Amino acid sequence: MDIVKKKPKKTLLNNKTVMIVIAIIVVTVLVTYAKASLNSVSLARKDLLLATVKQGDIDITVEGYGKLTSDKLQLITTLTQATVEEIVLKPGAAVTKESVIVKLANPELQQQVQSAEYSLAESNANLRQLKLNQKREKLNEKSNYLELVSQHKAVNLNLAAQKKLVKNGIVKQIEYQENILREEQLKERIAIFIERNEQLSQVHKEAINIQLERIKQVEQKLIIAKNRHSKLVVKAGFDGVLQRLSVKLGQSLSAGQEVALIGSVTELIALIRVPQNQVQLVKIGQKVMVDTRQVLIEGKVVRIDPIVDQNTVEVEISLPSILPESARPEQNIDAVITAKTLKNIYYLDRPANVKAKSESSLYQLNKNMTEAKKVTINFGEKTGRFIEIKSGGKLGEQFIISDLSNYKTPRISIL
Repeated sequence: MDIVKKKPKKTLLNNKTVMIVIAIIVVTVLVTYAKASLNSVSLARKDLLLATVKQGDIDITVEGYGKLTSDKLQLITTLTQATVEEIVLKPGAAVTKESVIVKLANPELQQQVQSAEYSLAESNANLRQLKLNQKREKLNEKSNYLELVSQHKAVNLNLAAQKKLVKNGIVKQIEYQENILREEQLKERIAIFIERNEQLSQVHKEAINIQLERIKQVEQKLIIAKNRHSKLVVKAGFDGVLQRLSVKLGQSLSAGQEVALIGSVTELIALIRVPQNQVQLVKIGQKVMVDTRQVLIEGKVVRIDPIVDQNTVEVEISLPSILPESARPEQNIDAVITAKTLKNIYYLDRPANVKAKSESSLYQLNKNMTEAKKVTINFGEKTGRFIEIKSGGKLGEQFIISDLSNYKTPRISIL
């Protein structure tokens, strides 16, 4: 008798199939959840920086930093070799024109002054001696002249007396002719003497002029020597402040070496440095607001240095003639130059890591501020804390300006 055997069920195969299906379902759910998690990020509103698109005029500015400095500077140097004998004032001291800063010593200059004084005294003595000699010579010449005149008068008297006697034959004709000849000779000698006396006066005058010129030269040497000696007492030269003292007590100085730098206190300018990539916006005549950390002073750009140093360019700012008392030379300052004004534009607070004239993505909030979606915005020029919006944003729209560059999701939930 045949026994019918029952065919066993494929339970194991069925279990594997079920498990595979379940695994596929779980993976699908996990992937779906992961994608949903990636596409949906929740951030707390209190942790975000928000900005609203505004419309209006904004100034394009260039910021710089620097110092106030004296518009009028005077560098004091030595005229000759000297030794620092005494330091009277130190840097920062207020000075006037006659304020003594340091005293120097140079024995040779004192000797030069004394030598020039002796030479001047000798030249003046020579002048007095010359005048005495000339006076004596003139007296001698005058005496000789008076003697000739006397002789001439005597001869004329004899001639007048002999003239009648000659006619009567009392005086010989030859004696009379001899007296006539003598009278003519004396007359000629007197004329020559007068001419010689005039020339002698001119010679005397020229000799005195030569001696006076020598005295003048010696006096000039004495003035120079005294001036060089007086410069050993170093004075400020004008009212201001002693900004720098370049010498020490006992130091030996050579001719032309710097002693001190004097700067004006009331006449100040601002020297600031601006970034090289922004200096093209700066023009002569632009308005500048200078911040001394105590007051704001309005100035104007007057010079732009053509040389680039450490990626910055020096700009000189003129300041008003009347300044606040707190403004002093070498004071650190900040400055904002108004390069130009953008009229009636859309703008908002500058987002993190956004550059001018670029395209970037920001998250735009909905009206309920519960969600933000990523939009592309074209930016224009930037100034200070603001940046221009060329396209992608409208008036009144709000954007997240915090740095969210790590998030790639198109939307963000706001908690």
